[in-house]
Amino acid sequence: MSTFLTAQSLTLAHTSNALFTELNFTINRGDRIGLIGHNGCGKSSLLKLLCHQIEPSHGRVATANHCLMRYVEQHIPHHIYSTSILSAVAETLAEEDIWQAELLLEELGFTAQEWKLPVAQCSGGQQMRLLLARAIIHQPDLLLLDEPSNHLDLPSLLWLQRFLSKWKGSFILVSHDQTLLDSVTNKTWVLRDQTLHHFNLPCTAARSSLKQQDEADKQRHFSEQKEIDRIDKSAKRLALWGKIYDNEDLARKAKTMASRKERLQEEQTELSQTAPWRLALKGEALAANRLVDIAPFSVTPKSGDITLFEMTEKQIKSGDRIAILGENGGGKSSLLNQLFSRYSGASLSSVTFHDRCRLGYYDQSLNQLQDSDSIVDALLAFSSLNSEQCKRALISAGFEYARHSQVVASLSGGERARLLFVGLTLARYHLLFLDEPTNHLDMEGKEELITTLNNFGGAALLVSHDRSLIEQSCNRFWLIQQGKLTEHLSVDEAYTQIENGYRRYRSISDEDNITSPSQSRHLESKELFQCKPNSTTNEDHLLERLVELESLLEDDLKRRPKRQKVALQQKWREEISIITEKL
Repeated sequence: MSTFLTAQSLTLAHTSNALFTELNFTINRGDRIGLIGHNGCGKSSLLKLLCHQIEPSHGRVATANHCLMRYVEQHIPHHIYSTSILSAVAETLAEEDIWQAELLLEELGFTAQEWKLPVAQCSGGQQMRLLLARAIIHQPDLLLLDEPSNHLDLPSLLWLQRFLSKWKGSFILVSHDQTLLDSVTNKTWVLRDQTLHHFNLPCTAARSSLKQQDEADKQRHFSEQKEIDRIDKSAKRLALWGKIYDNEDLARKAKTMASRKERLQEEQTELSQTAPWRLALKGEALAANRLVDIAPFSVTPKSGDITLFEMTEKQIKSGDRIAILGENGGGKSSLLNQLFSRYSGASLSSVTFHDRCRLGYYDQSLNQLQDSDSIVDALLAFSSLNSEQCKRALISAGFEYARHSQVVASLSGGERARLLFVGLTLARYHLLFLDEPTNHLDMEGKEELITTLNNFGGAALLVSHDRSLIEQSCNRFWLIQQGKLTEHLSVDEAYTQIENGYRRYRSISDEDNITSPSQSRHLESKELFQCKPNSTTNEDHLLERLVELESLLEDDLKRRPKRQKVALQQKWREEISIITEKL
């Protein structure tokens, strides 16, 4: 087993409170590690320590000489903002190797026209794919990925999942996307309570194991506390008797028992600190057949200079949980914006809201909150509650009393999102528009959102790329693709359409005979960036594809029937049959 990296007694403290203390671990060849934990627990800081961007307060990190490591940060480095996308990826390549950058960008979904686009003009999803490309181009042994899925649309997420599944190197992946982590990792690190919990399991199984440990710790803590209380009670009784009867022996025994109690308290099993707030959206069902009637109209961006797609006739009623799916830039958020504008009084004859419908809007920019308001005043804008009721709601959401005069502008992104969710709950809406509500939520927050949406009394339109949220809380699926909106009966049906559309967009050739130099280089790049061994014969490629298809089919058949991708299974079987004949 080849060791890439070791850490000993790793401690990081920016203030008197350390993010983590005395961490010890080793990363070996083949380790595919998911790093999870609450927002703010130090996950990104740990990655920066490992790649020596920052120094630890105590301890050391040792990297093997043979290990090439690359860090995929969350944000674009300032020095490449004025360069083109292609130049940013090819920054360290020789002139004759620039084709590698071109082909990698094509693999990531960038068109040839976009290669010349200035980095500063990239969308959030384009920026993250660019950061990934800058790391992959070096073919590292160890990748450090800091929330690469944050701004990716579903096609890019599916690509990232496929890429990491085939990646032969090691990686540490920080993510709140449990579906992605389960698909690509074989180990999980949970950063919690200033320490690191290690599991040789993917994310879901690791979290289940940690939950069982927590339950066992609670039982142990409860038993230990009972013994501590018993000893404390006995010590106090003996001390009282020693004082009443002037008995030194009883007083000495009381002191001995008190010392034992203190020792047990020091050794008592520690319990994990729980989050101060649980996300809960409370709404009401309106006694009406329809909340919204929508006739066909053109969806445009705020500038209104182009048509993004054509909206079709739709109705929304209480109980609907509608997922709006599609690529970034396709018009998902613009649809919510136009519908909300109509509710707010703008002219749009194609949309009719029930006259008693109360609509709440979670905008991913969080602009419903005014920067200059105090956090108490920000809540007052959502409902008819008085100041005292708002203060109680803030305290229950983890905003202590001393912070209530704090202005919204001073809040972090996560705190601002939490404040907005509290406001939406207090208002008890009939209909919610949620635009990327998981952007500032950790894994536990996402699970709470899934639960609260399933119990929400009204209806919800949801724009999200989080597959767990979509699959577990939605019952209708609107897909925006190629300039039109279609509705699908199941999420798997929508996913199949997305994948098919992405394949058509990329136009990757799977022909057996490679005749042109560009085709040869394309195949070479696929082998290069998926870290597959070089293959020079068609038979090798066919065998490799056959194994891949059989694995996909076997994995999908293990799913519950309603989760299986029946249409894809048929296509896989057909391709397996064709390849078998050729072999």
